[in-house]
Amino acid sequence: MNAYGALAAFYDQLTEDVDYRALADHYEASITQGGRRPEIVLDLACGTGRLTRLLAARGYQMIGVDISSDMLAEAAEQAGTQDILYLEQALTELDLYGTVDAALCSLDGLNYLPPDELHEAFRRVFLFLAPGGVFAFDLNTTEKLQRLDGEIFCDEREDLLCLWRCSFDEAEHACYYDFDFFKQEGAHWSRSSESHTQYAYTEAEVRAQLEAVGFREIAFTGETDRIFVTALRP
Repeated sequence: MNAYGALAAFYDQLTEDVDYRALADHYEASITQGGRRPEIVLDLACGTGRLTRLLAARGYQMIGVDISSDMLAEAAEQAGTQDILYLEQALTELDLYGTVDAALCSLDGLNYLPPDELHEAFRRVFLFLAPGGVFAFDLNTTEKLQRLDGEIFCDEREDLLCLWRCSFDEAEHACYYDFDFFKQEGAHWSRSSESHTQYAYTEAEVRAQLEAVGFREIAFTGETDRIFVTALRP
């Protein structure tokens, strides 16, 4: 069961509580720090493109990248007349036609990568980020993922029920999520399922990975559940 297959059709409905405008404000401030004026911005693990579209509306030339064809199909359908380039690529296989002025990855997209893949994703971003560009992203903290161990959640809507169970493996430093979706279709309900895995990282581990590929001026902000990171491509 691949992540963001079945979930793609329900993702926006289940994330109605996410303040995307505040998220856009944060990432715009991050990529324009120091008076920078990026034109081409890369949105990694862009999902259904809600943040991508908000930034495009603010005048940035956006490129959205995601590994899920289902999520990108939702993004393309909602793009309307906005000129956004969407690419179906794994972050470890990022391959652009040229450089971008800034890059971002929101809502813990990078937590899905195990250590060796995280290093390769950072290397790829560094390769395609123009000198002086900012890479900004956020991560679920280790403390948050550990607290989810054994938790069961239920998200109920008028015609949709989502059940998800969490378990944390200390040896693997990973949190496993199993989702079941029940969608009402007339008088009947259909069921679909999928599993996700997120890996836990400390600030020291993230800093070491970023520095290893060449990033500098690395900064961390945030609270117990989520950290925000910025790094400069010299």
